[in-house]
Amino acid sequence: MKAKGSDWYKSIWTLEAKNQSWVEETENQVEFIIKTLNLTGKEHILDLACGFGRHSLAFARRGFSVVGVDITKEFINDAIKSSEEESLQVQFIHSDIRDIRFNNEFDVVLNLADGAIGYLESDEENLKIFDVISTALKSGGKHFMDVCNAEHAEYYFPKHAWEIGASALSLSLFEWDRKNRRMLYGGCDIPYGEPAKRPEIPYGDPIRLYTLEELQSIFYKRNMKIVSAFSNYNGKEASYKELQLMVYSLKL
Repeated sequence: MKAKGSDWYKSIWTLEAKNQSWVEETENQVEFIIKTLNLTGKEHILDLACGFGRHSLAFARRGFSVVGVDITKEFINDAIKSSEEESLQVQFIHSDIRDIRFNNEFDVVLNLADGAIGYLESDEENLKIFDVISTALKSGGKHFMDVCNAEHAEYYFPKHAWEIGASALSLSLFEWDRKNRRMLYGGCDIPYGEPAKRPEIPYGDPIRLYTLEELQSIFYKRNMKIVSAFSNYNGKEASYKELQLMVYSLKL
């Protein structure tokens, strides 16, 4: 695969994402986060790079106060429409998350399905997301992120993966740019009930990945510490053998 341009994250997203197989896991993910972070329902939550609001809406249905932020206007418009249809108390903001200015306002900050972590043009720009996280959190506030594990990439990339969804088979291709510490991710879907076409994945999303050790250092410099880490939403312990890396951190 060839890497997309450095501003790839600004323009590739469409509401076709609502049909992806991973969307089907939203409710299970929210329940795991509530249990793991020991949330009561009274917390004020900031959902960074919220997409079309699937997690924000799920938390709002459970009574949480939620603010969702995303760079894609189509996603935010759809999220607002969904919240209005259900009369949910959730605010959606169309913005690059680097541009938001919250200071000690939130009990919980979320970066789910990557949450744009590692998507930006350089290491310096990517670190700005962690600044936003730490600044937005109150003292004692909690952060939960779901990203891909750089240590796994070192051991296992390149690799293929597939996932059976309700309406399509999702195929994924992962490659590793070791010098820049970036994963190249490409994927395609094969819908059920239609003649299959030969999949082609010529370009990949370049995403900066981090090891758990790197994340510990990043959070430490921002007065935060990692509480626990997992490799799936069933609570399996984090491991280099698993691609997913879920990290629960606390602001001191």
